[in-house]
Amino acid sequence: MKDLSNRRQFITGAAALGAAAMLPSAQAHNHGEEKHQGDHGHGHHKHHKHGTVAIPKLTHTVFFWLKNPESTEDRDALIAGLKTLKDIETVRGIHIGVPASTEKRDVVDNSYQVSELLMFDDVEGQNAYQVHPIHQKFVEECSHLWRKVTVFDSIEV
Repeated sequence: MKDLSNRRQFITGAAALGAAAMLPSAQAHNHGEEKHQGDHGHGHHKHHKHGTVAIPKLTHTVFFWLKNPESTEDRDALIAGLKTLKDIETVRGIHIGVPASTEKRDVVDNSYQVSELLMFDDVEGQNAYQVHPIHQKFVEECSHLWRKVTVFDSIEV
């Protein structure tokens, strides 16, 4: 039972930290600096009073296992393709990463090579992303790089 409780605490904490890391504009806004969210410059985030930022409600987390996991060229090509997704209008936040060198524990799966976390306002925004020409082009040009993809979509409760 303790393992399940620790696992839930970890997942909750990781999700909160990931969301906070994607929204540096909240901190900049609190210090009198005006910056746009992420590096896509769309500025789609919503400010509430006291400088807080409303975090988008839907997260789309994807893990990629490359066909050639030792190839930095393949990894970099996938990352470059993923970066194009920031230009899709319904994407409110994006984080692209590789496994962190954190403590090895039973609950940590770092067997993937690349991950992405996208944030959307709602299911409709995520649906629009799926059929968007930029996403379709990414899949067409990069799908030969991976052997496995796992997706976790979640909506705020």
